[in-house]
Amino acid sequence: MPSHNSTTWLITGCSTGLGRALAEAVLAKGHRAVVTARDADAVKDLAAAYPDTALALALDVTEPSQVAETVRAAEERFGNVDVLVNNAGYGYRAALEEGDDADVQRLFATNVFGPVTMMKAVLPGMRAKRSGAIVNISSIGARICPPGSGYYAASKAALEGLSGSAQKELEPLGITVTVVEPGGFRTDFAGRSLAQSAEPIGDYAETAGKRRKERDTAHGNQPGDPVKAAEAIIAAIEAEKVPHFLLLGQDALAGYRAVAEAQAADVEAWETVSSGTGFDA
Repeated sequence: MPSHNSTTWLITGCSTGLGRALAEAVLAKGHRAVVTARDADAVKDLAAAYPDTALALALDVTEPSQVAETVRAAEERFGNVDVLVNNAGYGYRAALEEGDDADVQRLFATNVFGPVTMMKAVLPGMRAKRSGAIVNISSIGARICPPGSGYYAASKAALEGLSGSAQKELEPLGITVTVVEPGGFRTDFAGRSLAQSAEPIGDYAETAGKRRKERDTAHGNQPGDPVKAAEAIIAAIEAEKVPHFLLLGQDALAGYRAVAEAQAADVEAWETVSSGTGFDA
């Protein structure tokens, strides 16, 4: 979606971190923004600072009625939604065996099915005008799959799979879909926003256990600047050719390349076996 006068952005999860930084940057550039959080009080300062261009709403993406009402209010106030950013989400740490079924269902409700509900809600309007952009915030975790983050990585991988197919369905209709994979950014993600299994299993102490909150020293020391991430996302959406995939952070670049090289090595090593599974002529 190349830059033009001003566009309307709908951003989920704006109370802190990347979502807030993006909301602030979008508004500072003169665009309109529907800024949302589960607690509307967390974003009312943005609406107060930009009374003509910001609309602050309470939104839990796991509640379909709230999603429908948010999109209706956005369209009523600003006429349309040009850019949807599915940013709301959280982390969950547990070894596969430790994962609590109810915790995992909540995680997927927020990280996968919430964004799906959001996309379904804005797409009729975007299809009607044959333009729009969807930005789905994933994570380098979907690719590097750290120990203890399997459920989180799976939720983001699911979002990426949906995004890839949606991109092919929507591009002919003038709508872009971009997956963003950030590395570590200095937000609340590894602090307040991180959940974990209640009962650790001793056998995983040296793998998943090392990344439990009580042993993790990353929080507050992440290399990424959310303000710069926000600028990068806006630049991508305003580019003449909007990317389908955007890595954010040197750590994300390094992680992506390491996984790609390891997979390529396996493909090459097993090429004969892979290609030898057809019926003999």
